[in-house]
Amino acid sequence: MEPTRRFSLAHLTVLEATPPELIGIAAHAGYDHVGLRLMGLGLPGEPRYALHEDPALLRETRAAIDATGVRVLDVELARITDTTPPESYAPVLEIAAALGATHVLSSIWMADRDRAVERFARLCDVARPFGLTVNLEFVSSTEWATLDGALDIVSSSGRDNVGILIDTLHFHRGHIPLDDLGRIPAAWSHFAHISDDRAIVPATVEEARRTMREERLYPGEGAIDIASILTRLPADVICAIELPNRERLRRLGAEAFARECLEHTKRYLQVHGTDSGLCD
Repeated sequence: MEPTRRFSLAHLTVLEATPPELIGIAAHAGYDHVGLRLMGLGLPGEPRYALHEDPALLRETRAAIDATGVRVLDVELARITDTTPPESYAPVLEIAAALGATHVLSSIWMADRDRAVERFARLCDVARPFGLTVNLEFVSSTEWATLDGALDIVSSSGRDNVGILIDTLHFHRGHIPLDDLGRIPAAWSHFAHISDDRAIVPATVEEARRTMREERLYPGEGAIDIASILTRLPADVICAIELPNRERLRRLGAEAFARECLEHTKRYLQVHGTDSGLCD
């Protein structure tokens, strides 16, 4: 019997929702999990949810998990940079494990390959005592925009609590061949970020970053062959819907938009035969 397809609501989809609000939204909309953005990017106007520094918000988050049964899948974003020691993430990772998370999302925002390998390995060492895997995402608007680069960093780290996250938008924008997905060890595939995108990749980094944060599309609306990506990943990979769309969120409200994202995704998977027959 094939595994049931499970779904997670990535925080970026409705980032203005606090962690307990996100969990409630996910429960009402029909998700199994959430991904919490507990380590922000420091962008102007970006909400900050530092649960390790806010006991009241942490209590509310625990209560929401207990009340709904929605589980925390992952926390983000533990970036690999020149200026952030991986050990500084330890307080957040401790909270993540206490909330039941099993994965950490990471990406690389520095140029030096050898230093990136060393810092990624250190992050894995920080995460290990908490039972967390570190999943590296290659982001199309950075210097580390390829699957080849992600495979190099993860394999060279020499750690085994690792993963590679495929974000369908970044996969599409990186023009990566589908067959390259076969190079990812099955044990490194834990969850994938799902959204659709227009056929033409934005010409500038600024527009690429704006559209990936504000104008993602429902599966089936754009040019990404999401079905072919998923069929090349293990059947038990969790579909984490990361689909920020500012206009739709404003028009529908957070809960209705989250529900629309899930319903469109399930409908797409049913039509394309990648739902394990269990997304009705």
